[in-house]
Amino acid sequence: MKIQTDLGVIDISADVFTTISGWAANNCFGVKGMAIRSMSDGFVYLLRRDSLSKGVKVNAIEDDAVNIELHIAVDHGVNIPAVSRSIISEVRYVVEKLTGVRVARVDVCVDSIMADA
Repeated sequence: MKIQTDLGVIDISADVFTTISGWAANNCFGVKGMAIRSMSDGFVYLLRRDSLSKGVKVNAIEDDAVNIELHIAVDHGVNIPAVSRSIISEVRYVVEKLTGVRVARVDVCVDSIMADA
């Protein structure tokens, strides 16, 4: 995404948005971690902390804004709508604060509910 300023152009890669979004979502209460669904076996896998961006999809849209889609696993027993609202609010705030780019939409996909081992 390119941002035009008075001093020039700033080019922010999609990796920046995915990393920030994954980090912000993972720090919310009730989130076990970012998740990814395997195409080969259909199972949902919890991603390690160093792979947070794999559970995030970012699309640039017109008006210099982005849409963010997060795939997460939550703790067993949490209120999923409340956790989702918290994630949406936190991701929107952190991404806009750190990049200056407006977040038009944040979609949270709960792919798995995980109990503590």
